[in-house]
Amino acid sequence: MITDVLHELSGMFSYYNVLLLLQGLGRTLALSAFGCLVGFFMGFLLAIIGNTRTVVLRPLRGIIRIYCFMFRRIPFLVTLMLVFFISQYSGLRFSTFVVALVSVCLIAAAYLGEVIRSGLESVHPNQWEAAETLNFSYLQSLRYIIIPQSMRVVIPPTFSFFIMYIKDTTLASQIGVMELTSASKVLTDKGFSAGLVYATVLVLYFCISYPLSRLGKRLETKIATARYR
Repeated sequence: MITDVLHELSGMFSYYNVLLLLQGLGRTLALSAFGCLVGFFMGFLLAIIGNTRTVVLRPLRGIIRIYCFMFRRIPFLVTLMLVFFISQYSGLRFSTFVVALVSVCLIAAAYLGEVIRSGLESVHPNQWEAAETLNFSYLQSLRYIIIPQSMRVVIPPTFSFFIMYIKDTTLASQIGVMELTSASKVLTDKGFSAGLVYATVLVLYFCISYPLSRLGKRLETKIATARYR
Protein backbone atom coordinates (compact mmCIF):
# COMPACT_ATOMS: atom_id res chain seq x y z
CA MET A 1 0.00 0.00 0.00
CA ILE A 2 2.83 2.41 0.88
CA THR A 3 4.47 1.56 -2.43
CA ASP A 4 1.26 2.43 -4.28
CA VAL A 5 0.96 5.76 -2.45
CA LEU A 6 4.59 6.67 -3.19
CA HIS A 7 4.10 5.71 -6.84
CA GLU A 8 0.99 7.88 -7.08
CA LEU A 9 2.79 10.77 -5.37
CA SER A 10 5.65 10.62 -7.85
CA GLY A 11 3.18 10.62 -10.74
CA MET A 12 1.01 13.32 -9.21
CA PHE A 13 3.89 15.74 -8.77
CA SER A 14 5.45 15.27 -12.16
CA TYR A 15 6.67 18.34 -14.03
CA TYR A 16 3.53 18.88 -16.14
CA ASN A 17 1.12 18.25 -13.26
CA VAL A 18 2.97 20.69 -11.01
CA LEU A 19 2.98 23.20 -13.87
CA LEU A 20 -0.80 22.73 -14.23
CA LEU A 21 -1.34 23.35 -10.51
CA LEU A 22 0.91 26.43 -10.57
CA GLN A 23 -0.97 27.84 -13.56
CA GLY A 24 -4.26 27.27 -11.74
CA LEU A 25 -2.82 28.84 -8.60
CA GLY A 26 -1.58 31.84 -10.58
CA ARG A 27 -5.01 32.47 -12.09
CA THR A 28 -6.66 32.08 -8.68
CA LEU A 29 -4.21 34.62 -7.22
CA ALA A 30 -4.77 36.98 -10.15
CA LEU A 31 -8.57 36.82 -9.83
CA SER A 32 -8.43 37.24 -6.06
CA ALA A 33 -5.85 40.05 -6.00
CA PHE A 34 -7.35 41.98 -8.92
CA GLY A 35 -10.91 41.60 -7.67
CA CYS A 36 -10.07 42.56 -4.09
CA LEU A 37 -7.79 45.51 -4.89
CA VAL A 38 -9.89 47.00 -7.68
CA GLY A 39 -13.05 46.22 -5.73
CA PHE A 40 -11.65 47.97 -2.66
CA PHE A 41 -10.76 51.17 -4.53
CA MET A 42 -14.07 51.13 -6.43
CA GLY A 43 -15.90 50.51 -3.16
CA PHE A 44 -14.04 53.39 -1.53
CA LEU A 45 -15.10 55.69 -4.35
CA LEU A 46 -18.71 54.50 -4.14
CA ALA A 47 -18.74 55.00 -0.37
CA ILE A 48 -17.26 58.51 -0.57
CA ILE A 49 -19.75 59.61 -3.25
CA GLY A 50 -22.63 57.90 -1.45
CA ASN A 51 -21.73 59.68 1.78
CA THR A 52 -21.91 63.19 0.31
CA ARG A 53 -24.87 65.49 0.89
CA THR A 54 -24.50 67.53 -2.29
CA VAL A 55 -27.80 67.96 -4.12
CA VAL A 56 -26.12 67.72 -7.54
CA LEU A 57 -24.89 64.18 -6.78
CA ARG A 58 -28.27 62.92 -5.56
CA PRO A 59 -29.05 60.95 -8.79
CA LEU A 60 -25.58 59.37 -8.68
CA ARG A 61 -26.10 58.40 -5.03
CA GLY A 62 -29.35 56.73 -6.01
CA ILE A 63 -27.60 54.73 -8.74
CA ILE A 64 -24.89 53.68 -6.28
CA ARG A 65 -27.49 52.47 -3.76
CA ILE A 66 -29.28 50.44 -6.44
CA TYR A 67 -25.99 48.98 -7.68
CA CYS A 68 -24.85 47.91 -4.20
CA PHE A 69 -28.31 46.57 -3.36
CA MET A 70 -28.51 44.44 -6.50
CA PHE A 71 -24.99 43.02 -6.72
CA ARG A 72 -24.87 42.11 -3.03
CA ARG A 73 -27.92 39.92 -3.58
CA ILE A 74 -27.06 38.31 -6.92
CA PRO A 75 -25.03 35.08 -6.58
CA PHE A 76 -21.52 35.22 -7.99
CA LEU A 77 -22.27 32.44 -10.50
CA VAL A 78 -25.26 34.38 -11.87
CA THR A 79 -23.09 37.48 -12.24
CA LEU A 80 -20.49 35.42 -14.10
CA MET A 81 -23.09 34.09 -16.53
CA LEU A 82 -24.65 37.54 -16.95
CA VAL A 83 -21.33 39.21 -17.83
CA PHE A 84 -20.38 36.28 -20.07
CA PHE A 85 -23.57 36.40 -22.16
CA ILE A 86 -23.60 40.21 -22.32
CA SER A 87 -20.05 40.13 -23.68
CA GLN A 88 -21.07 37.53 -26.24
CA TYR A 89 -24.25 39.19 -27.47
CA SER A 90 -22.74 42.69 -27.48
CA GLY A 91 -19.98 41.54 -29.82
CA LEU A 92 -17.17 42.30 -27.38
CA ARG A 93 -16.51 38.56 -26.85
CA PHE A 94 -14.24 38.86 -23.83
CA SER A 95 -12.15 35.85 -22.92
CA THR A 96 -13.49 33.80 -20.02
CA PHE A 97 -10.68 35.09 -17.80
CA VAL A 98 -11.60 38.74 -18.52
CA VAL A 99 -15.26 37.89 -17.84
CA ALA A 100 -14.23 36.45 -14.47
CA LEU A 101 -12.12 39.56 -13.69
CA VAL A 102 -15.01 41.91 -14.49
CA SER A 103 -17.41 39.81 -12.41
CA VAL A 104 -15.21 39.68 -9.32
CA CYS A 105 -14.71 43.45 -9.50
CA LEU A 106 -18.46 44.11 -9.77
CA ILE A 107 -19.28 41.94 -6.76
CA ALA A 108 -16.32 43.10 -4.66
CA ALA A 109 -17.07 46.79 -5.27
CA ALA A 110 -20.68 46.35 -4.14
CA TYR A 111 -19.77 44.51 -0.94
CA LEU A 112 -16.78 46.63 -0.01
CA GLY A 113 -18.64 49.84 -0.83
CA GLU A 114 -21.15 48.95 1.88
CA VAL A 115 -18.40 47.93 4.31
CA ILE A 116 -16.56 51.23 3.83
CA ARG A 117 -19.77 53.25 3.97
CA SER A 118 -20.57 51.66 7.34
CA GLY A 119 -17.06 52.52 8.53
CA LEU A 120 -17.44 56.16 7.50
CA GLU A 121 -20.82 56.41 9.21
CA SER A 122 -19.41 54.87 12.40
CA VAL A 123 -17.42 58.06 13.04
CA HIS A 124 -19.38 60.36 15.36
CA PRO A 125 -21.07 63.35 13.66
CA ASN A 126 -19.21 65.64 16.05
CA GLN A 127 -16.04 64.86 14.07
CA TRP A 128 -17.65 66.23 10.90
CA GLU A 129 -18.76 69.33 12.78
CA ALA A 130 -15.26 69.83 14.17
CA ALA A 131 -13.84 69.59 10.65
CA GLU A 132 -16.33 72.18 9.39
CA THR A 133 -15.34 74.45 12.29
CA LEU A 134 -11.72 74.19 11.12
CA ASN A 135 -12.91 75.12 7.61
CA PHE A 136 -11.94 71.74 6.14
CA SER A 137 -13.37 70.76 2.79
CA TYR A 138 -15.22 67.44 2.40
CA LEU A 139 -12.14 65.69 1.02
CA GLN A 140 -9.87 67.18 3.69
CA SER A 141 -12.28 66.03 6.39
CA LEU A 142 -12.19 62.52 4.96
CA ARG A 143 -8.42 62.43 4.61
CA TYR A 144 -7.36 63.86 7.95
CA ILE A 145 -10.21 63.01 10.30
CA ILE A 146 -12.85 60.53 9.11
CA ILE A 147 -10.91 57.86 7.19
CA PRO A 148 -8.17 57.35 9.85
CA GLN A 149 -10.87 56.77 12.49
CA SER A 150 -13.02 54.55 10.29
CA MET A 151 -10.19 52.15 9.39
CA ARG A 152 -10.45 50.25 12.67
CA VAL A 153 -14.06 49.46 11.73
CA VAL A 154 -13.40 48.81 8.04
CA ILE A 155 -10.35 46.51 8.18
CA PRO A 156 -11.77 43.40 9.98
CA PRO A 157 -14.78 42.84 7.64
CA THR A 158 -12.68 43.81 4.60
CA PHE A 159 -10.10 41.10 5.20
CA SER A 160 -12.83 38.59 6.09
CA PHE A 161 -14.39 39.39 2.72
CA PHE A 162 -11.02 38.98 0.96
CA ILE A 163 -10.57 35.49 2.43
CA MET A 164 -14.12 34.49 1.57
CA TYR A 165 -13.71 35.81 -1.96
CA ILE A 166 -10.61 33.73 -2.62
CA LYS A 167 -12.79 30.66 -2.13
CA ASP A 168 -15.57 32.07 -4.32
CA THR A 169 -13.23 32.36 -7.31
CA THR A 170 -13.60 28.60 -7.71
CA LEU A 171 -16.91 29.34 -9.47
CA ALA A 172 -14.94 30.81 -12.38
CA SER A 173 -14.34 27.21 -13.44
CA GLN A 174 -18.01 27.07 -14.49
CA ILE A 175 -17.28 29.25 -17.54
CA GLY A 176 -14.03 27.46 -18.41
CA VAL A 177 -11.40 29.45 -16.52
CA MET A 178 -8.49 27.13 -15.66
CA GLU A 179 -8.06 28.13 -12.02
CA LEU A 180 -7.02 25.92 -9.11
CA THR A 181 -10.25 23.95 -8.81
CA SER A 182 -10.34 23.32 -12.57
CA ALA A 183 -6.76 22.05 -12.42
CA SER A 184 -7.75 19.62 -9.66
CA LYS A 185 -10.59 18.29 -11.83
CA VAL A 186 -8.13 17.68 -14.68
CA LEU A 187 -5.87 15.70 -12.33
CA THR A 188 -8.73 13.55 -11.03
CA ASP A 189 -9.78 12.89 -14.63
CA LYS A 190 -6.25 11.61 -15.23
CA GLY A 191 -6.91 8.92 -12.63
CA PHE A 192 -5.18 10.33 -9.58
CA SER A 193 -6.78 9.83 -6.17
CA ALA A 194 -9.37 12.51 -5.40
CA GLY A 195 -8.20 12.55 -1.77
CA LEU A 196 -4.61 13.28 -2.77
CA VAL A 197 -5.56 15.88 -5.37
CA TYR A 198 -7.95 17.83 -3.18
CA ALA A 199 -5.64 17.59 -0.16
CA THR A 200 -3.01 19.31 -2.32
CA VAL A 201 -5.51 21.96 -3.39
CA LEU A 202 -6.53 22.46 0.24
CA VAL A 203 -2.92 23.15 1.20
CA LEU A 204 -2.54 25.64 -1.67
CA TYR A 205 -5.70 27.54 -0.69
CA PHE A 206 -4.50 27.59 2.91
CA CYS A 207 -1.16 29.03 1.78
CA ILE A 208 -3.06 31.90 0.14
CA SER A 209 -5.61 32.55 2.88
CA TYR A 210 -3.54 32.21 6.04
CA PRO A 211 -0.97 34.99 5.32
CA LEU A 212 -3.84 37.27 4.31
CA SER A 213 -5.68 36.62 7.57
CA ARG A 214 -2.49 37.27 9.56
CA LEU A 215 -1.92 40.53 7.67
CA GLY A 216 -5.47 41.63 8.47
CA LYS A 217 -5.04 40.78 12.14
CA ARG A 218 -1.73 42.64 12.26
CA LEU A 219 -3.20 45.77 10.68
CA GLU A 220 -6.22 45.61 12.96
CA THR A 221 -3.99 45.38 16.05
CA LYS A 222 -1.70 48.15 14.82
CA ILE A 223 -4.53 50.56 14.11
CA ALA A 224 -6.27 49.75 17.40
CA THR A 225 -3.00 50.36 19.28
CA ALA A 226 -2.47 53.70 17.53
CA ARG A 227 -6.06 54.64 18.22
CA TYR A 228 -5.97 54.02 21.98
CA ARG A 229 -2.34 54.93 22.66
